[in-house]
Amino acid sequence: MNSRILMTIVASALISIPAIAQADSPPSLEQLVVEMADSPSEHSAVANHFRAKAAEARGEVRKHESMSRVYGGGKLNTRIQMRGHCNKLAEQYGAMATEYEELAKLHDAAAAAAPE
Repeated sequence: MNSRILMTIVASALISIPAIAQADSPPSLEQLVVEMADSPSEHSAVANHFRAKAAEARGEVRKHESMSRVYGGGKLNTRIQMRGHCNKLAEQYGAMATEYEELAKLHDAAAAAAPE
């Protein structure tokens, strides 16, 4: 399958999921930029945006991992729950960062394939 077709399908799916969930909401600026990206420089800019979002998510991972190590006082059950909360959030932010990186790679590929 042509990589451009595959990227279009993936981008459409990613864009349509929030649209279905919030049909009454106007599109976000981020969504509009992604939809309008056509040239190599536009796709590169979108890729950089998603890399920045991945970096933010990785910062949240570090923050929650750190908070997880801090919980030490109180009842054992409460400490376990608090650590579990932080560990779960760290895992979720890690998954988000990975997805943002994958999306950035797709836009890098789109930039390489787009006509000048």
